[in-house]
Amino acid sequence: MSYSDFTINAVKKQFAVALIEDQALFETVGPVDSPPWLKEFLVIHLPLADAIGTEKAKSEFVVAPILSATREVAKREISLFSGIEFNVDKTQGLVGRCDFIVSQSRSQYSLSAPVLALVETKNDRINAGIGQCMAEMIAAEIFNHQEGNALPIIFGCVTTGDLWRFLKLESIAGQRTIFIDSTQYFASQVERLLGILTHIASV
Repeated sequence: MSYSDFTINAVKKQFAVALIEDQALFETVGPVDSPPWLKEFLVIHLPLADAIGTEKAKSEFVVAPILSATREVAKREISLFSGIEFNVDKTQGLVGRCDFIVSQSRSQYSLSAPVLALVETKNDRINAGIGQCMAEMIAAEIFNHQEGNALPIIFGCVTTGDLWRFLKLESIAGQRTIFIDSTQYFASQVERLLGILTHIASV
């Protein structure tokens, strides 16, 4: 078993997670100005990614540039990992390759403080990626505890490239709760996305 095998119900049952849907997670978070190069890049490459239609094209032409711009806006106070093996607990199935992980550490050569797990969903179905994202968020929480670097909140995101939906994991007195944002954001709302992503990086 690996991250991609998890469904929402499997995560809820195995990790005793309470799931709360349709929460306004970022209503107080404002937009952040986009680097000029990102706007120009997306004008050209969003239509190209849509036309090609593959997960790889959307990753290369949409997701990676937005995350790279987030690192730039955050003055490289965060690190970004793509396609890495994130094997945290084999006995619980918390193993496998993650599409993207954002860390609150500046270190780009080793993962140390994952705060955001991002899943690129297949076939443009956001809901199909939520279970996997939840599992990766829990793995990030466990990893941080193992490293002696417990973070109060772990975030997740499921994206088709064009559409982005965020999640938040909080653990209070041993009870895990995952909140699903009520709003879905489009890649064309790049300033809004950068605002949310830089907020996550600084929590």
